[in-house]
Amino acid sequence: MGGLAPGIGGLEILVIGIVALLVVGPRDLPLLMRKIGKVMARARAMAHEFRSSFDEMARQSELDELRKEVQALRTGQGMVPLGAEADAAFREIRDDLNRPLDQPVMLAAPDEWPDNPPVMTPLEAEPIRQKKPGAKPDIPAEEASPAKPRAKARSTGTDAKATTASKPRAPRKTAVKS
Repeated sequence: MGGLAPGIGGLEILVIGIVALLVVGPRDLPLLMRKIGKVMARARAMAHEFRSSFDEMARQSELDELRKEVQALRTGQGMVPLGAEADAAFREIRDDLNRPLDQPVMLAAPDEWPDNPPVMTPLEAEPIRQKKPGAKPDIPAEEASPAKPRAKARSTGTDAKATTASKPRAPRKTAVKS
């Protein structure tokens, strides 16, 4: 469904355009289309204004209903009693909240205070050995990573930088001129 109104498709619009071209003529057709466009714009503006005023009235009526509900809650009208069980539960909760505490509530204090012995004994530090400058550090064999072989650096005569290559490059082919 496309076009200007429901039930009017592309083919119908094309037929209406051809009939308008024949009836009005090619010289007056642009003026007619401009007037039709202005009328359509006015109709859309009026529809938008009507819709927005209708929405505003609906919003206003909802606000009025909400004000009435708030006023009824303030005065206590329309309140439904909950029953004896609910009143008893609320009374019990209120009594529990207002009753003094039997024992003062103490949070569990940590065992480590300055006057208590520490929970964990500190680890004894190994003595630091003095090394000679330039000596290799002692690393156990299981911690040391295996050495990876390095690719040799290639340098070309024109390039001063050394680059590593994973595979040798093929020589460049030159174009044959015919």
